[in-house]
Amino acid sequence: MIPLLSLTPNRPILGRAFLLSFALFAAPAFSQSAKYDSDQPVLPSFSARAEREIDIRPEGMPSDDALKENEAVIGRIIINPNEIFDTRISAENTRLFRLANRLHYGTRVATVEDKLLFETGETFDPKIIAESERLLRDTRYLYDAQIRPVAYDNNVVDLEVQTRDVWTLNPGVSFGRKGGENSSGFELEELNLLGLGTQLSLKHTSDVDRDSTSLRYVDGQLGRSWWRIETEYADNSDGQRQRLILEQPFYALDTRRSAGISLVDEERIDNFYDAGEEVYEFGRQRRFAEIKWGWSSGRATRFIDRFSVGWTFDNQSFSDVGSVPSGLLPSDRKLSYPWFSWERLEDRYLEGRNLDQIERTEDVSLGWRFFTRIGLARSDWAADRNAFLLASSVSKGYEWSRGRQLQWQTALTSRYERGQFVDTLLSGRIQYYRRQSDRRLFFAALEWDAGHKLDQDQQLSLGGDSGLRGYPLRFSDGEGRWLFTVEQRAFSNWYPFRLVHVGAAAFIDVGSTWGRSRFESEQRVLSNFGLGLRLGNSRSALGNVLHMDLAMPLGGSGSVKDLQFIVETKKSF
Repeated sequence: MIPLLSLTPNRPILGRAFLLSFALFAAPAFSQSAKYDSDQPVLPSFSARAEREIDIRPEGMPSDDALKENEAVIGRIIINPNEIFDTRISAENTRLFRLANRLHYGTRVATVEDKLLFETGETFDPKIIAESERLLRDTRYLYDAQIRPVAYDNNVVDLEVQTRDVWTLNPGVSFGRKGGENSSGFELEELNLLGLGTQLSLKHTSDVDRDSTSLRYVDGQLGRSWWRIETEYADNSDGQRQRLILEQPFYALDTRRSAGISLVDEERIDNFYDAGEEVYEFGRQRRFAEIKWGWSSGRATRFIDRFSVGWTFDNQSFSDVGSVPSGLLPSDRKLSYPWFSWERLEDRYLEGRNLDQIERTEDVSLGWRFFTRIGLARSDWAADRNAFLLASSVSKGYEWSRGRQLQWQTALTSRYERGQFVDTLLSGRIQYYRRQSDRRLFFAALEWDAGHKLDQDQQLSLGGDSGLRGYPLRFSDGEGRWLFTVEQRAFSNWYPFRLVHVGAAAFIDVGSTWGRSRFESEQRVLSNFGLGLRLGNSRSALGNVLHMDLAMPLGGSGSVKDLQFIVETKKSF
């Protein structure tokens, strides 16, 4: 969703802050994305950190490989958290931008320091430096991060950490549209409270499923540790949701321990759709709890192995709210089981620009990633059945010359009970990128989901909410679905108001569902084509890329409009 309007409190200073929020979040299109100003060089393809054109090193500074080979020791660590606007640039030295810098509570030096994986006195390791950059860029309150050597003497190297803030206060009214349905809301959100990197938000949203008022707090590094806490309370038109997560994840490749606990208490009403229209709805009540502990040998080689054990309790009950056809009310499930998981990932990352974002550094994983989790539920362990539970996934990326890249991933979840596999879902996605020039990119993606004896509360549908942009949401359903998309992407160097970077796309979507349809949905191949505008916001922390698309179905039935208008904020192009 995109903000359209802001509120102005009575106090003058807060009033200016709220008006400035409007300027940053609601001016000619806002979401987040972008990296450097348009006058900086564009990387023509994917590149390793050592090859970045923007990584300007002082004259005479040894290369990263030479520093590692010499076992250079890290000396001073100079942290420079920069403001939202660089007033040294004449185009950004305006009253509005200077006011933004004054009103914005900048990220604290200690907040940046807590994300670093190295300290003074340690041996210089370019992989640790690059990983620290990725951790900093992965935050919503920082626009970009660079770490570079700035001085070298007597085998001691000083490092400079450069970051740039974005505007993180978001008060306003928001609006979005996709699949022929509108969504709206009001929110008051701060994503970098007092410069500490914590998030606090109060939201009211309304969409096709429910109205929701929620309060959420997230601290990614509790008390300057690597422990993370997330709490949420939501009062919804169809129930409520309470959630608590407290964990120390495998936050870095060399992390040796992890632990966590998750609690969810939720009541809601779920809807099933056919041809974009609601057919029936049912009530769902869920009580979920999980505790886990993990260990790893760390980054001894380029492959990292992680192991975890835990116990999960997942109790879901369903109720008829007055419209469920006979035999279609989902059966209650009560699962309680210990589990063991193994994960292996390859330490292979590259950096690129103008792929899925606009003028922003993108950290691309090209390494193998394997994950498998096996659980055993038994009726004498508080479950209502005996069952094996399986979850597994594999992903990999490839890069070739002339700016070509392929990424693929597949995942499988299943439950084995009473001598058969049930609730089995095999999913996959393949993405292909072909760099045509610094400003043009061809993109293609194929994704699919194949189900087998899915639980009655699961619906595989295809429509405007799942990538088939010319059709209503949840238009067709079945036991499986596939979607093929091709896009011609264009990345302009237009930087209006020094707030947003502009891109565009021409696209074709083709897809279908197959297998038994719960409502005898139309399961022929559906397609659409369209044009879209992309706006990547380089100054605020809301979203990534704002999409404004016009999509036209090809050969649609009389129930489908000739033109769909989609407005939404997404994480990618």
